[in-house]
Amino acid sequence: MADHIKIRPATGTWVVRAAGAVIGESTNALELVEGDYPPVIYFPRADLAMAFLDRTDLSSTCPYKGEASFFTIEAKSGPIANAAWSYENPKDAVAQIKEHLAFYTDKVAVEQV
Repeated sequence: MADHIKIRPATGTWVVRAAGAVIGESTNALELVEGDYPPVIYFPRADLAMAFLDRTDLSSTCPYKGEASFFTIEAKSGPIANAAWSYENPKDAVAQIKEHLAFYTDKVAVEQV
């Protein structure tokens, strides 16, 4: 793993809310810290209402984590485009985040409860 990436269990219970609705709650979330960036909470897919997330055509590549796929949240008030991402086949050094999604906190609320 790149020395500047640290992954550990996120303590407590975490929720993600989109347009006011809870779309996920987890006590098994992971916290990823990369360099000087703020920590990012990765939610296990099993703890998310995946029926409200649609994979988009957008992708990006990180030299440390691999290729990211993006998801739009189908909220009652309308779609929230590319609000989440996932490394579906992450590099071995960050394999822990496989089957997890992270969310842009300027599009949804990610909170510890």
